[in-house]
Amino acid sequence: MRWENLTDDGEHGRAADAALFGADAVTTRTFDTPEFRGITFHEVRARSVLNRVPGASRMPFEWTVNPYRGCTHACVYCFARRTHSYLDLDTGIGFDTQIVVKVNAPEVLRRQLSSRRWQGDHVAMGTNVDCYQRAEGRYRLMPGIVSALTDHANPFSILTKGTLMLRDLDLLVRAAGVTDVGVSVSVGFLDGELWRTVEPGTPAPERRLEVVRTFAEHGIGCGVLMAPVIPFLSDHPAQLRATVRAIAAAGATSVTPLALHLRPGAREWFMAWLGQHHPHLVRRYERLYAEGAYAPKWYQRRITRQVHELAEEYGIGPTRAAVARRIRPAEPARTPAEAGPVQLSLM
Repeated sequence: MRWENLTDDGEHGRAADAALFGADAVTTRTFDTPEFRGITFHEVRARSVLNRVPGASRMPFEWTVNPYRGCTHACVYCFARRTHSYLDLDTGIGFDTQIVVKVNAPEVLRRQLSSRRWQGDHVAMGTNVDCYQRAEGRYRLMPGIVSALTDHANPFSILTKGTLMLRDLDLLVRAAGVTDVGVSVSVGFLDGELWRTVEPGTPAPERRLEVVRTFAEHGIGCGVLMAPVIPFLSDHPAQLRATVRAIAAAGATSVTPLALHLRPGAREWFMAWLGQHHPHLVRRYERLYAEGAYAPKWYQRRITRQVHELAEEYGIGPTRAAVARRIRPAEPARTPAEAGPVQLSLM
């Protein structure tokens, strides 16, 4: 693999000038335990862990920390799959099973935060691959990372699908006492069958919502990124209602919908999955995503409007942490009908 050429690729694969680590800094390991069977870990000693996001990025932050590359969550739609191609690894099964671990990330981050050049900007985590994926249970990098940020009173945020974040609850409560801390959990839908096939390595959606509830009980507001909303599979009005209602019942401070996007690397893997599990939708996806990685604006606007209206109905918004919400009983579940032809409309 091209370790000597691996550079700081930020959020979108833009190469920097110097390699972050060389081939002599890599140790490859496998663990013969049920949770890690079939997974290879490449332990590296990073030279830098603060990644600057390219100016053209859509991201609302400038700096990230990603202690891992590759992700055992194995979400078939993950946009970060393309980053594995820079290591001469495939963006499909290789992304799910060949995990790069920056074992010295906490120490390097602490050194970089101490630099006189560092201005204390917000640092986002979990924006490329999940920092609380299964590997974190063994390597325990996040406690050191959170502690370094806390000791420097440096604002940060975490986005995760992992319930392992609860392990560090006390550290995050302490951090929130000295700096701005944003915590968000990703829950795109509740459908159990869809979850098992499209996000096979993640905790169940209901377990993720328990994370939201626990943080609210400890006085830390937790938002939910309702992502991805998957066209024709999780976007029926009844499905959106059920998901938003569950998010509200968990005590989320906000809900932000995001329609599925399919960048190169992820697109090929997702379409192969779609052809296997939902072949009748392949042509519809080809039409819907004919113009590029993102769903059409009319579709994005429709989903955003529906979710925001439901959020208002169920009382999600800027509220005092841990305030109980009065949620009316759920309506009888309806089986979503197969979506008909796409109807263009002005939103």
